[in-house]
Amino acid sequence: MTAATPLATLSPALHRVIEQVGTVVLGKREAVTFALVGLVAEGHVLLEDVPGTGKTSLARALAWSVGGSFRRIQFTSDLLPSDVTGLSLYSNELERFCFSPGPVFANVVLADELNRTSPRTQSALLECMSDGVVSVDGNSERLPRPFFVIATQNPMDFEGTYPLPEAQLDRFLLRLELGYPPLADERRILAERRENDPVERPEPGLSPEQLSAAIAAARAVRVEDSVLDYILALITATRSHRALSLGASPRCSLGLRRAVQALALLEGRDYAVPDDVKRLFLPVVAHRVLPAAVRDSGLGTVADALQEILDTCAVPR
Repeated sequence: MTAATPLATLSPALHRVIEQVGTVVLGKREAVTFALVGLVAEGHVLLEDVPGTGKTSLARALAWSVGGSFRRIQFTSDLLPSDVTGLSLYSNELERFCFSPGPVFANVVLADELNRTSPRTQSALLECMSDGVVSVDGNSERLPRPFFVIATQNPMDFEGTYPLPEAQLDRFLLRLELGYPPLADERRILAERRENDPVERPEPGLSPEQLSAAIAAARAVRVEDSVLDYILALITATRSHRALSLGASPRCSLGLRRAVQALALLEGRDYAVPDDVKRLFLPVVAHRVLPAAVRDSGLGTVADALQEILDTCAVPR
C-alpha cells in the first residue's frame, strides 16, 4: 500500500459503507459485504431472489453509499438494446448524426429484473460488462470508470422470465441470494419504516476518489503461491466432479482471485488467506458451472457439489 492510500484509511471507509447499507438491508451483512467486494474487485453482481426481499434496496443503497453517478434501468419485455446503450440521432444544428448516451453510462447501473427482458436486450450488456465500452454504428464509446453493474433477477420458475445465457452469467463476478430477513429484523422493518425512504441519505459514505483508491489497493493485495494453488485446486476439482457437467473456466479462476483480494482489503489486510477463498468460492463459482443429471450424480444441487469440493480439498497452512 502506498502512502496516499493507507490501509488504515481505506478499510474503515469501506466498513462505513457496509454499515450504511446495513441500515437499509437489515440482517444481510454477508450479502452486503460481498456486493461491495464485487464493486472493489471491478466485477459485477447478480442478485437473485423472490420479489420483495430487498434486492433493489441493496443496489440503490450501495450506489448512494459509494458516490458517483447512478442510473436504474427497469428491464421489461419490450425494452430494446438501444434503450440501454443509447443510439445515434440526427442533429439539425450540426447536420450529422450524434451519439446520445443511454442509461448504461453511469458509475453504478442497477439492471432491475434483468431476466424479464428478451435475450437480445440482455446481450446489450455483454460488451459493456466485459470491455467497458459501447459500440454503436461502428463507433466505440468508453463507459465511465469505475463501472459497476448490479443486476436483480427473479427465480427462473416465475412467469415472464427469460433464462440468462451462460455467456451473460459468466460476466457476473458474484451471484448472491438475500432470502427472508431474520424475524427480529423484519419486526424492525415493520416498526420503523412508515413514511420515510431508508435509502435516501444526505452524504455518501465513500467518495469517488476513495473508491478509486480502494480498487487500486485491492489489485495490490498479496496472494501467496500457496493460496493461488488452493484456488487452482478448487477450480480444477469442478471440472472432474461427478455432479457437474461443466466445470469452472480460467475466467472464473481470475475472478475468484480478484474477489479474494478485495475481501482481504475489506478485512483490513494487504494479503489474502485461504479463508477468503473459502468464503467466496460458492458465490463466485456456483453460477458458472452446470449440474449433471441428478440420477447420475447422486448429489442434489450444485451447492452440494461445491461444498463437497471445499470439504475435500486440502487447505494450505
